[in-house]
Amino acid sequence: MRRGLSGVIVLILLTVMISACSGGNNAASTNASQSPDASQQPAAGEPKDGGNLIIGVASDPVVLNPNYAGDRVSLTIDQALYAPLFQVKNGEKTFYLADSLTPSADNLTYTLKLKSGLTWHDGEKLTADDVVFTIDSILDEAQNSFLRASFVIGDKPVKAVKVDDVTVEFQLPQVSPAFEAALVQVFPIPKHIFENETDLEKSTKNASPVGSGPFKFKEYKAGEYLTLERFDNYFGGKPHLDSVTYRIAKDTNAANLALQNGEINVQYLDPKDVATIQATNNFQILPYSEGRLAYLMFNANSDTGVLAKKEVRQALSLALSRDELIQTAYTSSEYADPAKSFLTPDALYFSNDVTTYDNDVAKAKELLEAAGVSNLKLRYIVQSGNKTQEAISLYVQQKLKAVGVEVELQNMDSSAWVQKFIDLKAKDYELALTGYIMGYDPDAYRILFTSGASSNYSHYANPEVDQLLKDGAGEADTAKRGEIYKKAQQIVAEDAPIYPIAYTKTVVAVSNAYGGIEEAVLKPVVIFEDLSKIYLK
Repeated sequence: MRRGLSGVIVLILLTVMISACSGGNNAASTNASQSPDASQQPAAGEPKDGGNLIIGVASDPVVLNPNYAGDRVSLTIDQALYAPLFQVKNGEKTFYLADSLTPSADNLTYTLKLKSGLTWHDGEKLTADDVVFTIDSILDEAQNSFLRASFVIGDKPVKAVKVDDVTVEFQLPQVSPAFEAALVQVFPIPKHIFENETDLEKSTKNASPVGSGPFKFKEYKAGEYLTLERFDNYFGGKPHLDSVTYRIAKDTNAANLALQNGEINVQYLDPKDVATIQATNNFQILPYSEGRLAYLMFNANSDTGVLAKKEVRQALSLALSRDELIQTAYTSSEYADPAKSFLTPDALYFSNDVTTYDNDVAKAKELLEAAGVSNLKLRYIVQSGNKTQEAISLYVQQKLKAVGVEVELQNMDSSAWVQKFIDLKAKDYELALTGYIMGYDPDAYRILFTSGASSNYSHYANPEVDQLLKDGAGEADTAKRGEIYKKAQQIVAEDAPIYPIAYTKTVVAVSNAYGGIEEAVLKPVVIFEDLSKIYLK
């Protein structure tokens, strides 16, 4: 989920926008018009309590544990289940579980103070022990959390030490300008639930999560819905809504119909569907920048081995046109800006002034011939029902055919697609359209582009880039750090492990029946930073 972000940092988006709707079920179909007895309603314009909010999501969650959630759906649900220590927007902190974060004069020690009286959903106290346990779990190599790299500085781990029940001291092995950006990713998990679990990611405890956020787990029916209910002891104040339901919907057209019928109240929109939904006059249409890069990924780990060759990746890139892709997928530049760098415009040291391979068919053919590649066949995994993915896949298939490359489109539902994409051992495909939101500090991108890293889904490997990203994480001098990331952007662009398409805007439709939208804060990846503020008008 970082850089100029409205809250959480570094998190990877495995699903490309869009929500959909499944068949009706009583538990998930509460209409927004339901409300408390009129005699108990507050004066007009004031928030009132009660009601349910139904959010459309494109797939089942992968894992309800913030140490492992990397897909949009899991992150969205976790945002309501688990509270962060703090969030950052435009350089300003909003404290949640934490009350303060104070660096020492030498910036080698950070002292975190928790709010007093914090509790987990099961009533147990939330203390410094839980924060230390969470950091230790992230750092435990056996636990395989993708967040680990952010807490290892110069090959040495950050140490989290309990001072008292509400105080944690973070001891850094060296000055790290990225440390606060790493800490903003932390959503503590309960020690008393997980301390005896040998594999936190696969623990059965994740099936009925115990968090500290505004809503607590109630019910999950795979493929249909997941429901949370209000947590009355939420430290930020009792939420207005009784419950929040996430409708699992895998077809965009069905989701749009459900949205118009009031069966879904909040949903991501494909730009092509904005006019239709807007014409109903029943929704707020909210476009906003997430600091997101949409890109075509080349899987260098495929069993053909062909995409391990830089020249082949460059050739495939040259066969495509960013401008055409943006028009095809996003209808206009209103919702997307051409992308060349692996960093996003909200990131520190971002530069779009890098080498690019784009729209040169003759050069593409020349590179393929020089690489000794002919009669190339590639497999492209596509989320069925996702208009953006389907449109781009057909475009890519057509453009690559023009340079002698055959593309087989493999359509699958959103849940299957996510599982395939996050499987680092998957060798049975070469192409996939995806995206990420990593936040403002470029250190977050290490997990994507360092050899063998936990979220390096393209299997990109370049020792020089590894060293640059490692050096950038610990460089305190701003000018020197900027030069490091400028060079890293250029090398990655030349190597073409991905084809950057666009820095996209996200569009969300929210039913006019709900208020508190501004207070809830629109946030990258998860829609709302604090669902406790949403209320039924």
